[in-house]
Amino acid sequence: MKTEKDKQEILPTTNEGTQNSDKPIEYFNGVEISKLSKKQKKKYLRTVKWNAIKKEKRAKERLKLKEKRIHAKIHNIDLGPSRKQLKRVKMANSPCKISVCIDLSFDDLMIDKDMAKTIKQVLRVYTMNRRAKSPLQLHLSSFNGRSEKEFARHHGFEHWDINFHIEDYINIFPKEKILYLTSESDNTIMSLDEDKVYIIGGLVDHNSQKGICYNKAIEQGIAHAKLPIEEFFWMKHRKVLTINHVYEILLYVSEGCSFKEAIDKVLPKRIEKIPTDAKDIENHDINVESDNS
Repeated sequence: MKTEKDKQEILPTTNEGTQNSDKPIEYFNGVEISKLSKKQKKKYLRTVKWNAIKKEKRAKERLKLKEKRIHAKIHNIDLGPSRKQLKRVKMANSPCKISVCIDLSFDDLMIDKDMAKTIKQVLRVYTMNRRAKSPLQLHLSSFNGRSEKEFARHHGFEHWDINFHIEDYINIFPKEKILYLTSESDNTIMSLDEDKVYIIGGLVDHNSQKGICYNKAIEQGIAHAKLPIEEFFWMKHRKVLTINHVYEILLYVSEGCSFKEAIDKVLPKRIEKIPTDAKDIENHDINVESDNS
């Protein structure tokens, strides 16, 4: 027969280890309150404080969201897809079958700060893909080691609408369908092909690893190409695109935009860019990158 003390210890707890009950909490994360260390006690007190204001805070958030929706409805403001719509719009149901794969095989080449930036950019890609009317077929290759550990901070990521692969993309897709996007390539893509898999290098390196994606494509004997940035725009300074910028350009093009329109939309406004057909452009050497730093 269980004692009263045993019953208290197995009461339902929250993620932080606190009990969902109005009764005094005797244990926190399996440790008796009176025996908590200084650090554990601080965490326990924060949890108690949070539980006290949680309901009130959540109620305020729901009210604020309701007011935002009413305001948007009155003023015809588009707030984007609802949760119900997002649940219905999955990659499997998308009419768009263009595949994009982010190559995460460069973990060991990045310091922790740059690794975190890389995953942050990948998360932005996921968010955009989830909110797209016709999501691209999104893949992550070489998803192991540090990249997986960074993702593990986001509870439930395993259930996200992404194709996770431990293997390198070369072992996932037919070799003849792979096309690596890299600015060092002499080839330029002017349209998207549903039969291709477009690889984006998952790397933030501040140019310390310049050419690594191109060299990898050459070594593997796969097709490679760059985005047509210099075909449409002249920029005074050399610029590089983030992982999410490259993806966003592909998404816009898949939705019917031309590459020129997509690039113009995606490139940050602070970047001075002049259309190549403008009359006031002289013959300058264009040095534009579409890599992933």
